[in-house]
Amino acid sequence: MMQFRTIRAVLLAAVALTVAPAAQSAEKFPTRPVRMIVPYAPGGATDIVARQLATKLSEFWGYQVVVDNRAGGSGAIALETVARAIPDGYTLMVGNVSTNAISEPAFAKTLSIKPSRDLAPVTNLIEIPHMFMVNPTVPVSSLKQLAEYAKTNRLAYASAGIASYPHLDAARLVKAMGVDMTHIPYKGGAGQIIPAIIGNEVQLTMLNLASTLPHLKAGRIKPLATTWPTRRSEFPDVPTMAEAGYPGIGTNAWNGLFAPAKMPPALLAQIHANTLKVMESAEMKEALGKQLISVVTSKSPAEYAKFVNEDIAKWAAVIRDNNITLD
Repeated sequence: MMQFRTIRAVLLAAVALTVAPAAQSAEKFPTRPVRMIVPYAPGGATDIVARQLATKLSEFWGYQVVVDNRAGGSGAIALETVARAIPDGYTLMVGNVSTNAISEPAFAKTLSIKPSRDLAPVTNLIEIPHMFMVNPTVPVSSLKQLAEYAKTNRLAYASAGIASYPHLDAARLVKAMGVDMTHIPYKGGAGQIIPAIIGNEVQLTMLNLASTLPHLKAGRIKPLATTWPTRRSEFPDVPTMAEAGYPGIGTNAWNGLFAPAKMPPALLAQIHANTLKVMESAEMKEALGKQLISVVTSKSPAEYAKFVNEDIAKWAAVIRDNNITLD
């Protein structure tokens, strides 16, 4: 009996020595550099947020977080790269409303993966305020006046492309107004839309405040309403969409952190907690605030997953209800 107990003790000790390093390695993260995928070329809001987050996470973790720009395919290249990565925390993605919500219903026939199934939402990161704005020569000072004016005048609205959120939101507004307007998509985004609306090539658009602030302040573009929940301090006289008579229309673009699906819950929770510690710091809020970007995080991955899934359903309905087709 004593010999059996001795053998059993030796075997248990051997198992413990084998399991302990594996358990420690599972709990310790990271132990090497982390790759952070961005679905656009450098320079845009998503890239700016990703780089600031990567810098601070690198400092917090003690290992470099490397930003990897994977532009193309309306975000498909980045989405598919992350979806096929090992769910070990070493591949993350900063996505946004277009890549991680609109793309699923809009490009269901061309995407080889399903973002809501193949990616794990970690947390929201930021929101960027937007405004509906018109060329100054349009003789209106409110959205209600614009609706009346559009009934007897031919107008065009600009977007960053078919099925982009500025396109979908403007289409929702035009439908709510009960008028017809011509949609003109600009693949170059704000860089092309701003000169177009200043030059009166188009009369209406929805753009973020960060890109348009100097032009709005100079009177080269006229703001009619903000999609932010409250009036903006930069333009205290510009009403919210609800105050303007069109509640629920208009998007404040969000960026969020995503990981491959099937990540261990404990690791997902750790990355969530570490990201919130960085994003909620006074330093990060101040740095992003200077660029009119507001830090907005999620209490848990589950809360963020619920938000993203609801957003996907919302945009699917917008695409369907407005008969939007993709070329």
